[in-house]
Amino acid sequence: MVLVTSNKIKQLLFFTFAGRVEVDQILQSHNDTATIIADLAPGFRVLADLTSLDSMSVDCAPEIAKIMELCAKGGVKLIVRIIPDPSKDIGFSILSRFHYRTKPRTIVCQTLSEAEKHLSLP
Repeated sequence: MVLVTSNKIKQLLFFTFAGRVEVDQILQSHNDTATIIADLAPGFRVLADLTSLDSMSVDCAPEIAKIMELCAKGGVKLIVRIIPDPSKDIGFSILSRFHYRTKPRTIVCQTLSEAEKHLSLP
């Protein structure tokens, strides 16, 4: 499952990845992501939670890259990823190097409470 949502007031784009993620789920989330980014101002932040991710198809990489490019084009300033198990960093770090031309600050956390501190969320 891929869930994309936002908090416009906090300028936060939130991705949740859970279970086994397949390419069709990423493709379905692409339009939602584009619509949400259009409502956010440049300088927005991204929170990607991989806590409940079991696995992700290798076919997802090109589509994840496209979403990263949408975020870069929209003006993302900070990316915080929650990855409690480093083996579940299914290539996000490598893809980021090539698809975020603006080089937003990226932080990897193990818990949501740790991520909250970096995002300055109450």
